[in-house]
Amino acid sequence: MKILYVSYDGMTDQLGQSQVIPYINELIKEGHEIYLISCEKKKPKSHEYINILELLRQSRIKWFPLKYTSKPPIISTLIDLHNINLTASKIIKEHGIDVIHCRSYISALCGLKMKKKYGIQFIFDMRGFWADERIDGKIWDIKNPIFKLVYSYFKKKEKLFFENSDYIISLTDNAKEEILKWNLSGQPLPIEVIPCCADMELFTKSNVDEIKKENIRKKLNITENDFVLSYLGSIGTWYMLDEMLDFFNLLLKKKKNAKFLFITSDSPEFILESAINKGIPVDRLVIQKASRNEVPIFLSLSQISIFFIKPVFSKKASSPTKMGEIMGMGIPIICNSGVGDVDKILSDSNAGLLVNSFSDEEYSLVIEKMDALLIQDKGKIRKLAEKYYSLKDGAERYSNVYKKLTRDKEQGKSGNQ
Repeated sequence: MKILYVSYDGMTDQLGQSQVIPYINELIKEGHEIYLISCEKKKPKSHEYINILELLRQSRIKWFPLKYTSKPPIISTLIDLHNINLTASKIIKEHGIDVIHCRSYISALCGLKMKKKYGIQFIFDMRGFWADERIDGKIWDIKNPIFKLVYSYFKKKEKLFFENSDYIISLTDNAKEEILKWNLSGQPLPIEVIPCCADMELFTKSNVDEIKKENIRKKLNITENDFVLSYLGSIGTWYMLDEMLDFFNLLLKKKKNAKFLFITSDSPEFILESAINKGIPVDRLVIQKASRNEVPIFLSLSQISIFFIKPVFSKKASSPTKMGEIMGMGIPIICNSGVGDVDKILSDSNAGLLVNSFSDEEYSLVIEKMDALLIQDKGKIRKLAEKYYSLKDGAERYSNVYKKLTRDKEQGKSGNQ
């Protein structure tokens, strides 16, 4: 099939590199022809931009990068959407696109328009309850009349996306169950659940160079006797730094040799300030920036990994990318309940422990169970990651959706003859 894939996220962003390009690479191998529109924050002459340009060229992905506009708020998004629509329309007319695959809500505005204009099939790859995420994350203040209007607009559009798409992709079963409860018109919604998958060829213990790992350990002042708790990814909005530091503070009282390794590109000062305010010695913290290819070796320094995410309504649809990556390394997880399908996955396996409330009592109960968790077979955790988060399986599910739409289109054509 000829697929127009529209992403408002840039391919030079970490998200594009971890959650868009790997999927498209696999879909190209399946024989699909992919045209990709994205909005880029990096400048065309930057190192990151040039690298991605070459990567996509080698992968035979036809890339149409647009400049991301950041200011002024709302108007900048309208400018970007206008440019996306113009580019999409040109590609559809010139290349005979079969399906427009839209990642999240801004892109879906384009998809809905192109479907009505050209009659092509439209996949709404929702990624999450985006408008509700903006409220839950306090990015939009609903008390502000402008943001209230914008929220109302996108909730109305959300309904149209669901009712007019030919296929819906949800990250979680939890979100699918929620959507099916809504009073939507038309036939039962075709929803495929495909979580945020991980590149199991990258996130594997066999990729770790032990000599390099030992050199990094020394550089970070981590000894073999240290008990290392790791955190992977950005801090803020959804991720609950204070609560994770509270957990570590209690862990430190139980394990004097504990260290908290943050693998993040965020400001070390913010993390250190928060830790100092809680009385955590700064020499117990290690904060390290890492490229995507470096993440596995830094993760391998830890015995266990943690992430706490705000358990709000919009997070029913959340599939933390880091979960599959960490489990791919055979590392057990501590996380909180009430997020996507996390409860179900950890309940079905012994790959981690759930925190049901953010209290010292709950943290103590989890810490007491940690020793049993640490003796789990790392190979089994890895197999669970392959079961739930395999990139190849995820790409195959996308490909099956494309093929299903092809069959529907052919049957529709034959039915009209």
